[in-house]
Amino acid sequence: MWQQAGRYAIKLLDLFCGVGGASAGYAEAGFEVTGIDLKHGKRYPYTYKRGNVMALDLDFLQQFDVIHASPPCQTYSITQHLRNAQGKSTSKLDLLKPVRDMLLQSGKPYIIENVKGAPLLDPVQLCGSSFGLTVRRHRLFESNLPLTGSLCNHTVRPVGVYGSMRDEIPGGGKTADTIEQARQAMGIEWALWGELVEAIPPAYTNFIGLQIMALLNKSYPQNRKTCGQHAQAPFKLSTI
Repeated sequence: MWQQAGRYAIKLLDLFCGVGGASAGYAEAGFEVTGIDLKHGKRYPYTYKRGNVMALDLDFLQQFDVIHASPPCQTYSITQHLRNAQGKSTSKLDLLKPVRDMLLQSGKPYIIENVKGAPLLDPVQLCGSSFGLTVRRHRLFESNLPLTGSLCNHTVRPVGVYGSMRDEIPGGGKTADTIEQARQAMGIEWALWGELVEAIPPAYTNFIGLQIMALLNKSYPQNRKTCGQHAQAPFKLSTI
């Protein structure tokens, strides 16, 4: 239960936050966002704590009202075929189950995001075409809250943001020609290519976040006037 959310901001913790694509969508939905990752976080636009997600304790998690996690997904990603064809490999671990166990132990409302094909529990799917984006980037969302997915609208050739720029797969897709095109396609104007490849569009978590706000307001009607009314402005507080 989130404490007196009518008087205080609703705090969301973004685990494996990367460059902040998911965080931006939640902030737009009205959450006060804190991100945690192992990377330097120089371009992460909200409160940032550098650290190992898997070393977090339950006392720390209890400070937040909602927890989002995007554990490494290269094990399940369909782009593994492109990576294999290019002779590349990944050293990323499969942390899906231990992350889920940690979130369940926290007792908090949670969301786990991952790629299509990942073994999530009863997930909903989102597609960039549903939000007018030129990326499709199908992503699955598992939650202990009832969420709704989106329908695809594949009417134009998508801009790919994976692998390397200017890649073209015979009989398949084509990646962005420039970093500007990739940023526009994702709706993330501050990221570099390698960060965009691993990010999700803010439109996705704005869509999810607004649903969560509505569920919290329904559960706690006394807080309805304040939940989700004020989007968090980007700021930086990095602890190294």
